[in-house]
Amino acid sequence: MPELPEVETIKRTLEARIKGLSVVSAEIFLPKLIRMPGLDEFKTLLTGRKFQGLDRRGKYLLLHLSQGLVMVIHLRMTGRLVYLPASCEVAPHTHLIINLDDGCQLRYSDIRRFGNVSLVPAADLNKLPGLCSLGREPFDLEFTRGYLLKQLHSRRVILKTLLLDQSFIAGLGNIYADEVLFRARIYPQQRSNALTQRQVARLFHAIRDVLSEGIKNRGTTLRDYVDGEGMAGNYQNLLKVHNRENQPCAICSTNIVRLRISGRSTYFCPYCQRM
Repeated sequence: MPELPEVETIKRTLEARIKGLSVVSAEIFLPKLIRMPGLDEFKTLLTGRKFQGLDRRGKYLLLHLSQGLVMVIHLRMTGRLVYLPASCEVAPHTHLIINLDDGCQLRYSDIRRFGNVSLVPAADLNKLPGLCSLGREPFDLEFTRGYLLKQLHSRRVILKTLLLDQSFIAGLGNIYADEVLFRARIYPQQRSNALTQRQVARLFHAIRDVLSEGIKNRGTTLRDYVDGEGMAGNYQNLLKVHNRENQPCAICSTNIVRLRISGRSTYFCPYCQRM
């Protein structure tokens, strides 16, 4: 699933391409993709609108349109949103094509078909299910070590599980949670309320540093992810533990171990991340 660095990279690459362009028409090939409004109303409202800017909230992509509308996209597991010339061959599993007034298209494709698109007034963004329950952004000024310590100690939850909770921190997913815990030298199954102040400080800096590195390297492509121009990311080449089972730790040479936590594969170094 695209996480914060991937969605941020898509946002940045698309904004450079589509800001200022207007929608000529929209073609929908998978009706269930459109969460709200209805299909006919979606196409009617979208036609003629100009893209005024893009934002990101957690793993959600927000495309701001003229007259106060916002197109909200959640890519889920395998969604891709790519800007292409209309002459390019349409890839399999393409479910939405937005025709633009520069002769190019914005295409949404999704092999597993879990993603969704909504078109809502900007004033109603905070009412949209999923979006309205997101926790703080890791780069917000309000996200401080003190805030993180208070939130961790108010819960008694396995730390890896908590980091994946979007109502706790917006944007972290399985890949970056593993890398964050390794960077902070914390055992993934440690309880959140048992962390020391020193561990919380390491965790705070690891969250920001790992996500910043992910963005700098244009995200992680393990299989499906590409940015808004169809280019793969580079951060997979820098991963220290995720998807590296039985490979030596870069620090101590102990083999990386994989275990299941809350149904998700978790990778860690049993020496560097001792309980």
